[in-house]
Amino acid sequence: MAADWVGFCYAALVSAGGIMGYVKAGSITSLAAGLLFGLLAAVGAYLVSQNPKNVWLSLGTSGTLAVVMGLRFLSSWKFMPAGLMTLLSALMLVRIITVMFKRPHKP
Repeated sequence: MAADWVGFCYAALVSAGGIMGYVKAGSITSLAAGLLFGLLAAVGAYLVSQNPKNVWLSLGTSGTLAVVMGLRFLSSWKFMPAGLMTLLSALMLVRIITVMFKRPHKP
């Protein structure tokens, strides 16, 4: 099976965002959430690498981040960091859903 490099890069960006939130603003909540969701995204990418049909953890993680960060973006209208994470998470969602529907169905 091929590794889900896009998923692993997404996980690294989520984790890096949490670390940057802690470094710049001293937000322990950003650090904890970034590392937790980064870990979930990395595990999801690993699961997809092992079995391409096992997309549910990746789908749930990116979907949750898209909604939560999207709400934060709508309340503040600041692109960094909420808008960027919303955009990345939405792109990840589109990628996962596209891959799900492109897969040939076996009877």
